[in-house]
Order: sequence, then C-alpha cells, then structure tokens
Amino acid sequence: MLKTLLKKFLAACVIAGVSIAASAQTYPARPIKLIVPYAAGGTTDILGRMIGQKLQESMGQPVVIENKPGAATNLGAEATAKAAPDGYTLLLGTNVTFAVNPHLYEKLAFDPLKDFVPIAPIALTQTVLLVNPSVPAHNVREVIALAKAQPGKLSYGSYGSGSLAHLAAAQFAAMAGVQMVHVPYKGSAPAMTDLVGGHINLMFDNIVTALPNAKSGKVRALAVTGARRSAAAPDLPTVAEGGVSGYEVVGWFGFAAPAGTPPEIVRKLNSEINRALAMPDVRDRIISAGADPMNMSSETFAAFIRSDYTRSGIMVKTSGAKAE
Repeated sequence: MLKTLLKKFLAACVIAGVSIAASAQTYPARPIKLIVPYAAGGTTDILGRMIGQKLQESMGQPVVIENKPGAATNLGAEATAKAAPDGYTLLLGTNVTFAVNPHLYEKLAFDPLKDFVPIAPIALTQTVLLVNPSVPAHNVREVIALAKAQPGKLSYGSYGSGSLAHLAAAQFAAMAGVQMVHVPYKGSAPAMTDLVGGHINLMFDNIVTALPNAKSGKVRALAVTGARRSAAAPDLPTVAEGGVSGYEVVGWFGFAAPAGTPPEIVRKLNSEINRALAMPDVRDRIISAGADPMNMSSETFAAFIRSDYTRSGIMVKTSGAKAE
C-alpha cells in the first residue's frame, strides 16, 4: 500500500514538473496583465507602458496595463500577491512597495519579501539636495557646517511624512550629525514653491522637477543622493562625495510576480526585460525621465531588494515617519 502511494506521488511530481516545463516553453500563450500601482500618466505608468510595449513586440502577446493606485501602492501589490503564480499577472513595483511601506504600516495584506518573486529592475531614481539661493552654502560640506553652527534652525521641506524626500533629509541629518526642522507638505509642488520663496531653507526633491528649477536659478542644486552620479546630472556630485561617507538614498522601479511563479518563466521575463533595457531608445527615454537604467539578474535583484528593505527600515526609524 505504501509503495503504491509513493509511486503515485512520484508520478504526480513528474507530471507536474513536465507540465511546468511545458508551460514555460510555450509562455506566454495569452495576454499578460501588468499591474501599475499608480495612476496613469506618472513616471511608473510611463515606464511600465514603454517596457510593456517592448515585451509585447518580443514575446508576441499583448501586455495589458492595469492602473491600480491607492494606499501608497499597497492595493496594487495586494492584488498581484493574490493572483495565480503563472506569469500572467505581474507588478511594476517600487522601493515604496517593497522596502518602505513594510516599515511604515503596522499591518499589510502581503509580505513584500515572501509573497513575490523579483524579476528585474528597470530604473533607479535619485533625489537632489536643493537650497534656496539665499542660503550661504554651495556644497554639502557648507550645508553641514551651517547646520552645525545653527542647530535646529535650518528647515527642510518634503512631499509628505515617510516620502523619499523626508527619508533622504532625515538620513542626511542623522549621518551628518546635524539637527534640522522637517516641514511636510501635501505634494512636491507646494514644497518647491516655499523653497523658491525662501520659507524653507532646503529640500531633497525628485531629480525631474529639481533640475529645471535649478537651471532657472530659482534654487541651487548641490548633490544627488545615489551611490553614483546620475546620468541625468553628471556634473552634480553625490552626497557621499560631499563628505557624508556611505550615504545613499534612491528610488527604483522593478518587475515582480506572485511567489511560486515557475523559475523558467521568471528567467524568460528577466531576459526579455534586460534585452529591452539595452535598446538605445529605451535607455534614452529612461535617462530623459531623470532616471538611470538598471540591469540585473532576478537573483541579484532579490538581494538588492533585501538590502534596500533593511536600509529603508533604518531610515524610517530615524525619521520617525508614520503612515498618513
């Protein structure tokens, strides 16, 4: 009896293995749904549609974008986590989804590290340290010196508690050993308006909106927040170059699938996404959007997410941010 059951179990495993292999070989056999957890028209949506179009061309099946904004990407992530792990529902998530939200929210309907399999990143974004032109600081070291000379007097704006702008500034203050006052706004635009008007002294802002204001002379750009200089602003040094050793705060976009998605399908998607990212027109559009193209294996991307998860946890704790 035991031998019979064992034989049936082994046979079932073989059949399942053959079925998975066969499905991976014929994948995709129908349209793929790509969930974008933001509203249409934003950077994530634009990047998703661009890469989706390239995948559609190379894989021969439509890639249908489903915008599912809400709860700081949590709604879209939850829908993906609950989908069948067959490669036909994908998520274009961000660092907010996988690294920041788990530390901001007390309860999530999904585990970002267990309920997804990372496929491939597509782009990395940096913020820019900006100061009002009246601030007597022209580089990172001078900002630090000014803040130390006037503890708790310099104010910085952000587009909300727990936003990348908030975390970047709080981490900067902690690592530089200075005290500054946080002034949260409901969006980047009102924060920038007050920075230009001199109502706040500095701000870490998205590179897309930061550079035009800096070029016009409305604000002064001092540094970018990544580990390397940005392709969109190669003349700007990093904060680390400016004297805050080890400083790195970045945003990123990447594809993921529900946990349990066959490895063969994950590898195929990774290969096709990286092929698209190598295309000159794709790279140019990513850089023109103020981002830096990324290219990783799914395994390397998974390690990257785990590292950013840990780093973001430290930043959220340092900032004292809570989900709004």
